[in-house]
Amino acid sequence: MSNLIPPHGGKGLTCCLLEGAELEAEKKKAASLKQVTISPRVKGDLIMIGIGGFSPLTGFMTKADWKGVCDKFLLSDGTFWPVPVTLDVSKADAGAVNVGDEIALYDPEGKEIMATMKVTEKYEMTDADKKYECEKIFMGEGTPTAEDFWKIAKDDHPGVQMVMNQKEFNLAGPVKVLSEGEYPKKYAGVYHRPAESRKIFEDKGWKEIAALQLRNPMHRSHEYLCKIAVEVCDGVYIHSLVGNLKPGDIPAEVRVKCIDALVKHYFVDKNVVQGGYPLDMRYAGPREGLLHATFRQNYGCSRMIIGRDHAGVGDFYGMFEAQTIFDKIPAPSEPGKALLCTPLKIDWTFYCHKCDGMASLRTCPHSKEDRVMLSGTVLRKSLSEGLPVVDHFGREEVLDILREYYAGLTEKVEVKLHGAATGDSKK
Repeated sequence: MSNLIPPHGGKGLTCCLLEGAELEAEKKKAASLKQVTISPRVKGDLIMIGIGGFSPLTGFMTKADWKGVCDKFLLSDGTFWPVPVTLDVSKADAGAVNVGDEIALYDPEGKEIMATMKVTEKYEMTDADKKYECEKIFMGEGTPTAEDFWKIAKDDHPGVQMVMNQKEFNLAGPVKVLSEGEYPKKYAGVYHRPAESRKIFEDKGWKEIAALQLRNPMHRSHEYLCKIAVEVCDGVYIHSLVGNLKPGDIPAEVRVKCIDALVKHYFVDKNVVQGGYPLDMRYAGPREGLLHATFRQNYGCSRMIIGRDHAGVGDFYGMFEAQTIFDKIPAPSEPGKALLCTPLKIDWTFYCHKCDGMASLRTCPHSKEDRVMLSGTVLRKSLSEGLPVVDHFGREEVLDILREYYAGLTEKVEVKLHGAATGDSKK
């Protein structure tokens, strides 16, 4: 009997990834099916459905699921779920597919069929539907009205742009996943299936595990968050995104090297595990914080570290909105349908010269002028423009890796600063 938190949904890990003879037979069948091309985001979602990371999902959402998630954080069967997981297709593809058909889902970048799918529903997504999803999923306290939101979201919010650029129809239905793409080989030893991370935790005798979400290289604030968690949990799972990011973000392989260096020099190795997962960022702020907790529960984590502006972009969200949203979500009474992974809420952290160490707004009485505000956005801007990095911002072993990466770039993307990155936000 495992001591770990159970997977979300009350059904164990619902894995749709085929193996062995069953995989070979499905691959042969897939070659004869109508092919539908999928986006990188859908590819990541597919893999997570395949490996059980999105348990209890076994396929893409129906219209009722989509609406329930947008409106009430609930699937149509009453299970908590915070963001839509949908398969968008063109009008032409939708017209060529009937309910009941089986189709093959093709990844054009990897040039392979990723899955087969039994179509149980197809439904149109008008611009009004897409806008409705954006307002429900992406609109936060930083833009209090829909009018304020749309003034800037269509140009400045990558998650909104992703949804608005989706194709005209969604297909729903269960999937059989045939591949994990490049992730097992490219990130060997880091990329984990939930069953693998759970075995690691069980072998270590851990019960209470905190997950740290990463899309930027680890700086001193991340390090401090992890060390706080190590003090109150059995261990920390440093779980970084190895899927697609927005232009200007630092590639996953560089971030993995940075984490390796930091763990080697500044952590007790037995208390930390590094892992990677294959999703694209949605930049959904509070809603994405809930998604992070949901699938971390499947990976075996009982706590989700939620700090300042978790999964945010620009100034769309309140600084701690991703913490307070956990207090507002529904708690289904049916066993397994509620979110069980709880937030480890930590205040804004920074290095304080007068405190002579890392501190937070809860522990440091000094002024902003005494503090080194730590932000991945500020770090990326400094490194991309060849500016000096402020003392105590990051560890030299990590900064050396990042400087080498930026020195090798031939094209650089402008990094915009915002209130959440500089400490100027009033939220």
